[in-house]
Amino acid sequence: MKAANNNDKCPICNQAATEKYHPFCSSRCSEIDLGRWFNGSYKIAGEKTSLGQSEEDEFDQ
Repeated sequence: MKAANNNDKCPICNQAATEKYHPFCSSRCSEIDLGRWFNGSYKIAGEKTSLGQSEEDEFDQ
């Protein structure tokens, strides 16, 4: 498969990324990454909020 850019490397296995699965090299690596999001291996930084409470509720009290 053709590489998307010579400098692009798959974040999972470091092989050359392909246009079809960019930024990954294959379907396998893209699915590994998706699985990591689903099982909580990746997290986005931010403040914890209690479940069922929106930010608007905090200001209304």
